[in-house]
Amino acid sequence: MSPKELMISRYEAFVKKDWEYLSKTAINQNEEELSQASNIEWLKLDVLDAHDNIVEFKAYYREYGEIAVLHEKSSFIKVDDAWKYQDGELFSSKIERNESCPCGSGKKFKKCCG
Repeated sequence: MSPKELMISRYEAFVKKDWEYLSKTAINQNEEELSQASNIEWLKLDVLDAHDNIVEFKAYYREYGEIAVLHEKSSFIKVDDAWKYQDGELFSSKIERNESCPCGSGKKFKKCCG
């Protein structure tokens, strides 16, 4: 599994709230820490770039009725011949008014959930 494939599978695990898988595929994350994100509804994932052990992505989510975006450049490290999430650099990003709404409606964000 490549770092990009692992990142996508970890996103899917966040959607399913599979804290055990997320803990097993990371260096410094435990199930208790990860489960604190249980109130988040993940909506959409966009992989922006992937090369070597770095994957940049935007993950759109809803929390307490508000839609937001997590923009991260994740680093992965190989441990015992398997890739694991090491850490990430967060960017300050927001959903632009004229981009498609991450809720999947097909409308622009400003005319939907924005």
